[in-house]
Amino acid sequence: MIRFRILKQSKKTRARIGILETPHGEVETPTLVPVATQANVKTLSSDEIRHTRSQILIVNTFHLHLRPGEKIVKRAGGLHDFMHWQRPLMTDSGGYQVFSLGFGKDFGMGKMLRKKSDVSVKHGQQPKLLNIQEDGVLFTSYLDGKKIFLGPKESMKIQEALGADIIFAFDECTSPVADKAYTKASLLRTHRWAKESLKHRTSNQALFGIIQGGKFRDLRVESARIIRNMPFDGFGIGGEFGDEKGLMAKMLGWVLKELPEEKPRHLLGIGHVEDIKPIIRAGVDLFDCIVPTHYARHNIAFTSEGRIDLMKSRHLKEHKALDPECGCFVCENHTRSYLAHLARAREITGMKLLTFHNLCFFNAYVERLREEIRKGKL
Repeated sequence: MIRFRILKQSKKTRARIGILETPHGEVETPTLVPVATQANVKTLSSDEIRHTRSQILIVNTFHLHLRPGEKIVKRAGGLHDFMHWQRPLMTDSGGYQVFSLGFGKDFGMGKMLRKKSDVSVKHGQQPKLLNIQEDGVLFTSYLDGKKIFLGPKESMKIQEALGADIIFAFDECTSPVADKAYTKASLLRTHRWAKESLKHRTSNQALFGIIQGGKFRDLRVESARIIRNMPFDGFGIGGEFGDEKGLMAKMLGWVLKELPEEKPRHLLGIGHVEDIKPIIRAGVDLFDCIVPTHYARHNIAFTSEGRIDLMKSRHLKEHKALDPECGCFVCENHTRSYLAHLARAREITGMKLLTFHNLCFFNAYVERLREEIRKGKL
């Protein structure tokens, strides 16, 4: 199980500093949770991840169920031993894949729209590649085409076999183009699945319930009130926010004021640099995001000067640190010129170095925000 203590509550905002105690160590919050989809942060070893000052990782339940399978992970001693990471771990429920492999794939979109869309998902509509049923979801494996059913019972069984410290109730992450009727029906399913997840829980892992409701205020508040009254150890805030970033901060305000202060709150799948301060100000304790690692593999570095695209030829002539204000291994030992060369040559080493730097940059930024909370500035 876990224990959560609030050490400092801001008098200016809802931001707070806390300590999340888990069987595999403590996590100081607020914090970034890097995504380790296949039980690894792409290009980095577990030892290297530790040196980025990452405190906790989140692993993908659906993908590990497909490959190598939770039985293999369990026989290896569970995720911590399997991936050589003796620090805290989370596993998601598989609910995000209901969207990403469903309507997300159908319409080629993520949780946050880059621009307004003319398409709409209506009540009763089904994705092309999976079937959402009342008791779970029938997926088609992208590996071999086999049918895979995943519901609350199956998700709990898989996550318990994987053995992370914190697991999530099975839910449906809705599309940003879902209309209100679809979102309402989906929300009722998610609430039923939350009850079923609690019913089928057999381990002492911490279980977080997930709040959905899309961009609709009344549905978000309804979901927060229903999920808070179930015996969860913490809360995940999931789903989408349409095409308005400003709506995210409002939505967090709607939701977080409904949740008990003494339990941790995790924002699922959000964490661009510009998002971090607003979500921490709103009172979020943990947030996971692929941004630092995904962008690194596309040759983008985050620095105190802003984003740098190392594919641009001008960086080949810059014989200086990637970020002079960063003290990570990459910035101490490699120039922009060298990193730009690796990027243009499509060398894996370049992706590795940028992944390491980006995680250091994000973690250092969150550390500075924690210090601002301590000093009463945030």
